[in-house]
Amino acid sequence: MLLRDRSAPRRIAARGTAVAAAAVMAAMAVITGLAAAPAVHASPSAEGALRWAPCDDPEKPEAECATLSVPVDWTRPGGPRFDLAVARRKATDPGARVGSMVFGPGGPGDSGVAMVVGRISRFSPEIRRRFDIVSFDPRGVGGSNPVTCSGALLAERPSPELRSQADFDATMAYNRRLRADCRARTGPVFDHLDTSQTVRDVDALRAALGERELTFHGSSYGTLLGAQYAETYPRRVRAMVLESVMDHSVRATRDFLRSEAGAAEDSFQEFVKWCDDAADCALHGRDVRAVWQGLLARAGRGELADPAKPGTPLSSADLVNKTAFKSFYQADYAGLAKAIARMEASGPLPASPTSVAPLPAATPVFCSDWHLPVRDYREYASLVTEMNTTAPDLPYLLPIHMAAACLGAPTANPQHRLDVRGAPPILVSNALHDPATGHPWAVSVARQLGRGGVLLTYEGHGHGSVTSGPCMEDTVDGYLTDLTVPARGTHCPAVPFRRIR
Repeated sequence: MLLRDRSAPRRIAARGTAVAAAAVMAAMAVITGLAAAPAVHASPSAEGALRWAPCDDPEKPEAECATLSVPVDWTRPGGPRFDLAVARRKATDPGARVGSMVFGPGGPGDSGVAMVVGRISRFSPEIRRRFDIVSFDPRGVGGSNPVTCSGALLAERPSPELRSQADFDATMAYNRRLRADCRARTGPVFDHLDTSQTVRDVDALRAALGERELTFHGSSYGTLLGAQYAETYPRRVRAMVLESVMDHSVRATRDFLRSEAGAAEDSFQEFVKWCDDAADCALHGRDVRAVWQGLLARAGRGELADPAKPGTPLSSADLVNKTAFKSFYQADYAGLAKAIARMEASGPLPASPTSVAPLPAATPVFCSDWHLPVRDYREYASLVTEMNTTAPDLPYLLPIHMAAACLGAPTANPQHRLDVRGAPPILVSNALHDPATGHPWAVSVARQLGRGGVLLTYEGHGHGSVTSGPCMEDTVDGYLTDLTVPARGTHCPAVPFRRIR
């Protein structure tokens, strides 16, 4: 049902702090690729208090920054350490302050520090009023011992459009070279980038903030962090919002890629429907799919100009991922239609090969969390065919690039079903038409959370939904501030033309 009001709300019962200790997860889970539920650990000790000072941005004097010393490897807490970059904005109404809310950034590779310093409007006015908003750069990202690799070697990345077993073997060999180079340049943290390590970082941050229990908002890849925190420290959770949800229980490579392709294609179909109905669509009255397929063909021949780099060809992969897929994140259908119309009207370039853009250096984070094995070229080609059949309008989506980049990589934190026991209700929020984390993933994660999983569905579009209109915003704000849990199965109506300009 659509949520019109929140009558008869349930309240999260008050809980005491439970202190439990257990051994570190067995290394056998990494070897077999099958992970048992993470064990509960004793409270981590952070080295030194957080010493807040103005961030290096004179235009944002309200933002404060600090560093938190944490172990490179939490299984060896007495070993080498590095500094985790942290930022906060204090609650704008100190008298109404609830505490600190930690934001888990997405990506992987997004900077939580940059979010707090420069994009604080991402959070609702009520959350900014009631909470100190705190975030961090996850290990390997930004100011937290970033992964560093040779730019020249990154530029040599093979195309994911493999044509033979020789191409497959060459990609495996390249991946080995790149991992060795990045490890040498980054240092020992390179081998400890997985989310199970970041969970321990977050608990150290909670302790350093002086919070007995964690209030957490994770978005996109940050939902994997939140879910695993709740699994590891269920009784240290006060409230948790998982927004645009990753389902880390999807084990099979084929199932993962098919799910991702299906979510993206759904957004393309929604774009086509919008354009058919909206008189202000730049392609209204035309066969949108035919126009798009024409651009894909031109890009495949190297004849489509990159609007951001005049005279430079735009690859078909960049047309799909940086033009269409990026627009779907913001549900910017009008902007996408205009971009397609401009590119269609542009003159053809002389046919020339197109380059492959390097993947971000945070790719090792993804590889350490997702075991997506591919035996050989024959299986790889089958996976590509299935993805392109599932998403015929969006060939060579980013997930197949990630799968290719992870070929041969070790996985420290492989997929498993959640086993969360003793946590309070956790709010799982997802748009019905999310291009990257499809609604079925949110349904699955809510079910894995058992009695504690509360699914909140936004009946609109885009990647991210907690501030999509008053229904969503009020529901999420009430949960985080007052621990008011919405009824299970709550739906919020789509806001007309949300972010569609």
